[in-house]
Amino acid sequence: MRFVLATHNQHKVVELRQLLADSLPAFASGRAELLAYDGLEPIEDGTTFAENALLKARAANAHTGVPAIADDSGLAVEILGGSPGIFSARWSGQKDDAANRLLVLAQMRDVRAEHRAASFVCTMALVDGEDEVTCTGIWLGSLATEVRGANGFGYDPIFIPDGFETTAAEMEPSVKNQFSHRALAVEQLVSVLASRL
Repeated sequence: MRFVLATHNQHKVVELRQLLADSLPAFASGRAELLAYDGLEPIEDGTTFAENALLKARAANAHTGVPAIADDSGLAVEILGGSPGIFSARWSGQKDDAANRLLVLAQMRDVRAEHRAASFVCTMALVDGEDEVTCTGIWLGSLATEVRGANGFGYDPIFIPDGFETTAAEMEPSVKNQFSHRALAVEQLVSVLASRL
């Protein structure tokens, strides 16, 4: 069976393919395939991660006629009222990971360690015609005071998961993929996909 991943973010494509191959025999064996998306992404004007994930999955499903998987994710900083949240990708006013990270660090410059709680949130949506499912994973942690690590993408270099002293960008991808918000969402999605394969 074929699915299309409703994103142009190649980091997400690589990570999701790996997560699915690790979790679902049909993807590991090649009996199921995750296709790249070549259509336009819709304007993400939802007010939640779930709404935005569904917008993207619906658009990809309509464009390709193939069941579509979409991800909407971001960083939620407690003392910032949950921001950047759904605005994570363009928090600095542009789609620039480095600029977004630096702005969050600047906003948190004078915040003490005990008030730097944050979480990564990921909602995955699966849309196949009128059949729609969403799954959400939340990875708890806190913010570092500086950029650390060369792995990962987005806010990984400034996010320290609970139980670790390293940032997500200092982790090996295989370790991150055991604990991340996307891994937690995919774990739920796998049970849905298994019933279709």
